Amino acid sequence: MANGALSGAVIAVAGAGGPAGRAALLRLAEAGATVVGADNDPERLSEAVDAARYAQGGATVTGETVDLLNLEATRDWATRTEKEFGRVDGVVHLVGGWRGSETFIKTSLDDWDFLELLLIRTVQHTSLAFSESLQRSDRGRYVLISASGATKPTAGNAAYAAAKAASEAWTLAMADYFRKAGIAEGADGPTSAAVILVVKALVHDAMRADRPNAKFAGFTDVKDLAEAIVSVWDKPAAEVNGNRLWLTEKP
Repeated sequence: MANGALSGAVIAVAGAGGPAGRAALLRLAEAGATVVGADNDPERLSEAVDAARYAQGGATVTGETVDLLNLEATRDWATRTEKEFGRVDGVVHLVGGWRGSETFIKTSLDDWDFLELLLIRTVQHTSLAFSESLQRSDRGRYVLISASGATKPTAGNAAYAAAKAASEAWTLAMADYFRKAGIAEGADGPTSAAVILVVKALVHDAMRADRPNAKFAGFTDVKDLAEAIVSVWDKPAAEVNGNRLWLTEKP
């Protein structure tokens, strides 16, 4: 088992059942972490957990069906995780979703209602539920995956870009909490960090198989995303706290 920055760490992964979640579970376990995944789809979560366990014999990878749209259920997940494993050193937010429109005028506010729940409410709930545990950790990290569209929205992506921008703002507020908490505890700066990884979009092997002629220009492979997630723990909290780390070209 690995003996780097994540050796012995306990990392919670929200949205662990999707392609990015699968890659993250595998890479985090490979790095030596105990990984606790959550998803609203028990079947795909079980498959992701089993795949990570199989690939990393001896790794502790668990899964739990959690309704992250329910704050109390999310708090209960955070409490159980810390009680069972004694600590929480990271939360990786991989809950995703996308809806767009042909033009700005044709934007449906039903899309906003859908995306507000998936992209904002789950960030609010996971950050509030785990923030104190992460601050107690000597290497606490909250990692949000965002999109370049939040910085430069397009006409047909108004709802999506606005939801991503809101989730970024919320995460940056959490970063300020970590900064102030570190100073209050006598440190020069934050001892834990909230960080944003920015992609244009994600791609995985099944997408390439379905569209063999597609270029996926500027897209980030989920394996590369998982590597970037792990690397967040290689840097001091003060270096990454409140920062956007770009995995694609800035617009």
